[in-house]
Amino acid sequence: MDWSDSTDQAAFRAEVRGFIQSRLPEPYRAVGDSDEASGWQVDRKSKDPARRETAIAWANALAEKGWVAPHWPKEYGGAGLSVLEQFIFNQEMATAEAPSVGGMGVSLIGPTLIVHGTDEQKQEHLPKILSGEVAWAQGYSEPGAGSDLASLQTRATRDGDDYVINGQKIWTSGAQFADWLFALVRTDPEAPKHRGISFVVMDITTPGITVRPLTDMGWQQPFNETFFEDVHVPVRNRVGEENRGWYVGMTLLDFERSGIAGATQYAREIETLVDYVHTEAGARFVRPDFATTRLALADRRVETEVLFNFAFRIVSLQNRGMVPNYEASANKLFGSELHQRLALTGTRTFGLYANIWDHATPHAPLGARFTRDYIRSVPHTIFSGSSEIQRNVIATRGLGLPRG
Repeated sequence: MDWSDSTDQAAFRAEVRGFIQSRLPEPYRAVGDSDEASGWQVDRKSKDPARRETAIAWANALAEKGWVAPHWPKEYGGAGLSVLEQFIFNQEMATAEAPSVGGMGVSLIGPTLIVHGTDEQKQEHLPKILSGEVAWAQGYSEPGAGSDLASLQTRATRDGDDYVINGQKIWTSGAQFADWLFALVRTDPEAPKHRGISFVVMDITTPGITVRPLTDMGWQQPFNETFFEDVHVPVRNRVGEENRGWYVGMTLLDFERSGIAGATQYAREIETLVDYVHTEAGARFVRPDFATTRLALADRRVETEVLFNFAFRIVSLQNRGMVPNYEASANKLFGSELHQRLALTGTRTFGLYANIWDHATPHAPLGARFTRDYIRSVPHTIFSGSSEIQRNVIATRGLGLPRG
């Protein structure tokens, strides 16, 4: 294993780093914790003109380089970066805490349209994703169909040139800030559950769609429940064949999904915490028995290096034309549980001061950063495949154990 950059990779890393230093808008350089939702997809819909202008400026800057969608082929407006170049790009973006642009439009629906979309669908949607004009949300999970997604029951009944959709989705992340929604719907209730599903896209302002934000335990609204009541969606908005939507929805181009951003972020969090406890302001919050916590913090730092190497292993497999399987599950499992352990270690560093939630009070160490992160880390072992599912994948596909 060679961890060092080649000459070309070092030059590309320097290019990305220089670009971020010169073009990243100032408001994105000093991201702090607050009670206000933030991020590019939120900022583009903000009532604050300055936040909207910041989001537009950053999207335009990335678009100049094709870096809104660095993994997309050049013929569709992406940068066509190699797997290792994507790894470097994501690492530098994470190091600078620079927000990505495009969200699910870039990572999910764009690649799906590139593979399965008609020419008209590509022409209509891909340019608007790249420009940041349109943001997307995903309508997959339902109250009775989460991990067992193929059990979804939202119905789409054919009515001439339209589908009429009725049902409910849940955990629809960012839907309140999205313009369009892509969803899996059941078009043949008599077919085996994986086969009677179709993939459709729709304007989220279509009559009959109701988006209702859900408040989580951290008093934020990252996701929603979405209701469909006699929603008419043109059949031309179906992507791929009717009743073959499950296979369309599982499509992803072969681009870098190593999770390097998480490893970079957690290492930076540890450095921030260590630097803070060595300051006069931070030292007064540290619990008297910090020596024990310091050992736990050292463990977390070692674990971030383990996570980095998980990420490097995945990108190395992809660079050789291989498709990671159980390796990706091991990475996701370790990373999400490390996130929770790190946040808990951070709160234990400050003892009873970690009970303070208000980031603005002078009595909150690091603006209650780790307290809030601990609460918000809870879903990380659930979304994108729960830890239980990841362990099953590792057991059966990685270790060859029999199914129970």
